[in-house]
Amino acid sequence: MRAIYRREMGNYFTTPVGYIFLAVFFFFSGFYFAGRCLLENTSDLSEVFSSMFTICVFLIPLLTMRLMSEERRNRTDQLLLTAPVSLPGLVMGKYLAALTIFSMGTGAMLLFGVLLTFLGVADWAMLAGHMAGLLLLGAALTAMGMLISALTESQVVAAVGSIAAGLLLIMANAAASMLHDGVFRRILRGLSFSSHYIRFTQGIFNLPDAVFFLSTAAVCIFLTIRVFERRRWR
Repeated sequence: MRAIYRREMGNYFTTPVGYIFLAVFFFFSGFYFAGRCLLENTSDLSEVFSSMFTICVFLIPLLTMRLMSEERRNRTDQLLLTAPVSLPGLVMGKYLAALTIFSMGTGAMLLFGVLLTFLGVADWAMLAGHMAGLLLLGAALTAMGMLISALTESQVVAAVGSIAAGLLLIMANAAASMLHDGVFRRILRGLSFSSHYIRFTQGIFNLPDAVFFLSTAAVCIFLTIRVFERRRWR
């Protein structure tokens, strides 16, 4: 797994992908922070992290679109499948590399707390809760994008599919609000990423919401391993 992880990390920074992702992430997070907190002189970061939800839905596919699809396109997936590394190790190495890049972007948001400290209005506990929610969201979206990437050899299809899946999960909450109380409404709200994420932006660390994102990531990782298992025995 370490070799796969190092290989993927190297790929992110020998190609423009890692730099572009971090540059765009820093730009939008800084833009929302400046517009909300600095210009309005407030320490409330809830709107900053709420806005980053949509940005992540569109931006994380940039990290995941090539994870598996590139191997199929270059016909190097069979080499990986016959390499002396377990399938879980192969998948986790790629997944953790993508999640590391995302965590680098999220970790840089600690600078917001430093800047707010100089203004005398920093709330580090609230910032930690916001960042925990964003990391959990990123973990789930990264795993979902990796699974979609494993199903195709086209990076464009993988990226569009990941964005479409993310938008559907956003729309699930809107669709639920149009329904009367019932089973389908509860199901849609339960599947909606935004309904689970919004509580983190309100300063509430709700364990079931954290479990939802972690479970989603675990299921997507498991399914990705199963996709590779089927390909190995063909």
